[in-house]
Amino acid sequence: MIRTTMTSGPNDCAQYASPPHGTVTPAPLDAMPIAAVRAHAYRIPTDSPEADGTFEWTSTTLVVVEIEAGGCTGLGYTYTDASAVTLIRDTLAQELLHEHAGRTRALTQRLWRRVRNIGRAGLCATAISALDFALWDLNARLLGIPLVRLIGGAVRERVQIYGSGGFTSYDDAQLREQLAHWVDVDGCRAVKMKIGSQPERDPQRVKAARDAIGDAALFVDANGALTVNGALQCAERFSDDGVAWFEEPVSSDDLSGMRLVRDAAPASMDIAAGEYAYTADDFRRMLEAQAVDVLQADATRCGGVTGFMQAAQLCDAWHIPLSAHCAPALHRHLAVAAPRLRHIEWFHDHVRIESMLFDGAPRAENGTIAPDLARPGCGLEFKRADAQPYAV
Repeated sequence: MIRTTMTSGPNDCAQYASPPHGTVTPAPLDAMPIAAVRAHAYRIPTDSPEADGTFEWTSTTLVVVEIEAGGCTGLGYTYTDASAVTLIRDTLAQELLHEHAGRTRALTQRLWRRVRNIGRAGLCATAISALDFALWDLNARLLGIPLVRLIGGAVRERVQIYGSGGFTSYDDAQLREQLAHWVDVDGCRAVKMKIGSQPERDPQRVKAARDAIGDAALFVDANGALTVNGALQCAERFSDDGVAWFEEPVSSDDLSGMRLVRDAAPASMDIAAGEYAYTADDFRRMLEAQAVDVLQADATRCGGVTGFMQAAQLCDAWHIPLSAHCAPALHRHLAVAAPRLRHIEWFHDHVRIESMLFDGAPRAENGTIAPDLARPGCGLEFKRADAQPYAV
């Protein structure tokens, strides 16, 4: 931990929202020096082994960041490797300490410049994402307002979610049970399953999923496991079962391949990607290549609030829908503010972790979630004691 002395606690921050008549007006946000930056990692076991088209895992690592200024604590987090903690503590925190909290965009630019010779993508981007989110959350808490107000206000009250999981490690019974729960209990109008680790099994698995969810929309995600020809064969087979969304049919690094799949896939099937975009440049290149029908953005990877809203602006300019990838508790405020936002991914792992470790995590209501406007900032409080058994 990197820290300087504090004279007040994080629960005092509401005083900055509207001081009582006759009291001294508190200092503006751009005169609030950052007093502490903290980062900790937690490794949470999955509830069963999970796999997709290119990867297998039995745990998920959560990196939580806190930034203090003016008696408030801003919260951010990302799902990444635990080594991000060292990067934050030893390198990135130095760019923030004693700087004024209200200079959010300038501070984020400093972070990106600091990693120039390390490499922006991957670990650096996830670490910066958590810090950027914590800065925005801190400023909203200092003002005593919900985050969505600080970023310009909502264009919708609630956001559609789609259930996401359906891992290739599941047998058909487990697949049906999970997908049906999202439709029947959470009210989701769409669900997504993983494909690609055993392509020969996928047509039968897709039929099992269709039987389980009735008329709800069915999405599939190959996580880049297929070739262009393999993806087009899958798209043709899956169209008979009403698959409406094919995510990363080939690697999103292969933009020409993505474009070929998009051009040849059934018109009723959206081609989606973007979860591995780390900067606005990545999103711009994907849009210029006309590689997707729907762009995905993940605020835990693409630069936090700042990066996600940049992606939203690009989608608006290109007239392309945007979908928020995973981390639904973190994306709520951003999603209601993004003009072309279609939905948020209600990802099994992250929904489970956020409900376990964050007070204020959303619950599905008729297939939607919404920010809690009665809470300042992102509306979340980290359950430190509950998380401690998982500390890395």
